[in-house]
Amino acid sequence: MKKKTWAVLVSVAAAVVVGFLTRAVAAPAAPAGPAGAAAGALQKTYTATVYVAGHGGHFSKASVTIDPADAENPIKVKDLDQVVVGQPNSHPLHDGRIDGNTLYWSTIARDTEGKIHVGKTDLKTGKVIQDVALSPDPRSPAATPPAYCASGQTKNAFMPVFMGNEAYVDVFNKKTLKHEHRVFVSDLGYKAGSYMFVHGTNTNDGKRWVVTLTLKGEDGKMNGKQDILLVDLPALEKGKWKVIAKTQLTGEPGKTIAFRQYFTPDDKLLFQAAADRVWVLDGKTLKLVDEKMTSGYGENHDVQPTPDGKFALLTVRASDTVACDADGKPTPDKKITDGQLVLYDATAKKLVGKSASVCFGCHKTMGKGDKSAVLCGIAASFAK
Repeated sequence: MKKKTWAVLVSVAAAVVVGFLTRAVAAPAAPAGPAGAAAGALQKTYTATVYVAGHGGHFSKASVTIDPADAENPIKVKDLDQVVVGQPNSHPLHDGRIDGNTLYWSTIARDTEGKIHVGKTDLKTGKVIQDVALSPDPRSPAATPPAYCASGQTKNAFMPVFMGNEAYVDVFNKKTLKHEHRVFVSDLGYKAGSYMFVHGTNTNDGKRWVVTLTLKGEDGKMNGKQDILLVDLPALEKGKWKVIAKTQLTGEPGKTIAFRQYFTPDDKLLFQAAADRVWVLDGKTLKLVDEKMTSGYGENHDVQPTPDGKFALLTVRASDTVACDADGKPTPDKKITDGQLVLYDATAKKLVGKSASVCFGCHKTMGKGDKSAVLCGIAASFAK
């Protein structure tokens, strides 16, 4: 072979090798156009400290990372812990609301002395700051649960919702927890016994409050109909109802229940948990934007959006979890209910991947792996 020809071949081979190595180490460029933009957007992750209320007298506390790009396991849970409020027989919980470093809460049932509780906890220390025991209202004796089940807040007030009959919204001063007002839904025209459950919360701008009522039919059973109302929040904080908008959504009798809810930070959308499904509504008109069945995951009890409103965390009670014995070993012949989180994609309008437990990890190591974890509402603090 001639020297010139050999030199050419060496040069070509070198170019090929250099090109290959360059492609191997270079980050692949996203495709041009909308598909590339979507792929880039999905790379954003969210981190949060999540507090999930339960019947055990505590909130499950978990460090959570949300990676929407992971289609199979988008929610990663670590550092699972508890924020203890009281004992299961005195402080079963359904809900909490965060304001800065303070977690406000209320109890779902009477304690051994017949009282229900409203309190607040310092999230820095995990210690209860104040715990106020209240005698049930004569109109709402709470002889059997439910008592307080949902809540909202303003700058100056914590406002838990009494879930049962007769249902009402209470107004407590945040600083002192002094009770200031009690506003019954009967003043909206709903007779006691015409509904099964009532929930509600505030918009982020402090202007409106949503209240939901799960209605009964003539047979006294839940008929699938849910009344959803927007009312004026400043008026409610002063003890008055002022209705702004109203709609009615219908699900399946006995299975669809309008539980807790959150507005997106810009208040444009309302994410509404509804037991066998999740609803997304227009935040002003209450027009239905999306509906997804959650029966494949469990019973949906709350739903909180990410700070940009693009995704949301659902709390579900998953009833097909394999129990564990006292040593933490699985017992496949027994199933229990576990508290789990599910991700909703508001842009794609779909539920994403597998759920992630926020209860069972502690229960099985504490020797309670053969008992159900009854989760309810969520209060998540997202990292900025």
